[in-house]
Amino acid sequence: MEETTVTDQPEASVRKTSARKDEEVKNSTTGSEDGCKLPAVEDVVLTQPGLGVTTTTITTITQTGGQWSTGLFNVCGDKTTCLLGALVPCCLDISLAHQYGECLCLPLLPGSTFAIRVGIRERYKIQGSVCEDWTAVYCCYPLAVCQMIREMRQRMKTQTYHVSTALECS
Repeated sequence: MEETTVTDQPEASVRKTSARKDEEVKNSTTGSEDGCKLPAVEDVVLTQPGLGVTTTTITTITQTGGQWSTGLFNVCGDKTTCLLGALVPCCLDISLAHQYGECLCLPLLPGSTFAIRVGIRERYKIQGSVCEDWTAVYCCYPLAVCQMIREMRQRMKTQTYHVSTALECS
């Protein structure tokens, strides 16, 4: 008679007994209610006791609603952005894609600035329409990019992060 026992641990142990070791198996068996003999199983510790479970909660508060924080023609509010928008708006568009959380190659695709503007308006619940977004981007591209950069910076400043950590002992 041959018996194989495999335990469910990372280091699986296999025990084989032959006919001459039947006596050892008989000595290590226990009875059950129906009279059957079962091999005795030792309790195995699968996890070690630790310090406990750490729970971390992060709360983000984002300002939403209302109008754009700055107007389309409010170029004097941020002189650096205004200068970059006038000289190299494509570089400013790449910076906008990065701040928005998109790939830096996104501004190379046609219509991407328009899509980001609609996304900013939807994300922050800014009042307006797709028609207004299209007009701003395609008629006043550098001004629209500058406005979106200013909006992203303004909205990112108003986010509040609250981090709390709790340790539950086991």
